[in-house]
Amino acid sequence: MSDIDVKIVELPPMRVISAYGFGEQPEPIAWEKLLAFALAKGLRKEKELPQTFGFNNPNPSKGSPNYGYELWIPAADDVMPEDDLRVVHFEGGLYGVTRFKDLNTIGRVWQQLVKWREGSKYKHAHHQWLEEQTFASDDFTEIEFNLYLPITE
Repeated sequence: MSDIDVKIVELPPMRVISAYGFGEQPEPIAWEKLLAFALAKGLRKEKELPQTFGFNNPNPSKGSPNYGYELWIPAADDVMPEDDLRVVHFEGGLYGVTRFKDLNTIGRVWQQLVKWREGSKYKHAHHQWLEEQTFASDDFTEIEFNLYLPITE
């Protein structure tokens, strides 16, 4: 088993607006697009971190520093995307979720979460792996995340 704290969470289906970044550091590209849109549409207040979910798309590949990152924000049916943002209908699913603080350890924490699943009663599921940023200091020196590992019983 693993020594991380894992909670079982069922995410409901949701309509989200998706922003995409690609490059050596695509996360800030996606964040900038989505947070500006969220502020303009009233989905975010100044200095407030809205609920968002992100993931690599595609994952980093050997021999290239570039990869993609997709970021989602839940939005009502009347909120329409602009520019290169798009609507995604997420089907929801069951997840093993753990919280962590040090972004430099994200790979290790993902590995611990997978190890937890391997030693649990849960099996691998095929819905989207997700990262949810839950806190960021104004200068982003302190960041907290929830990692969502897809599972099934």
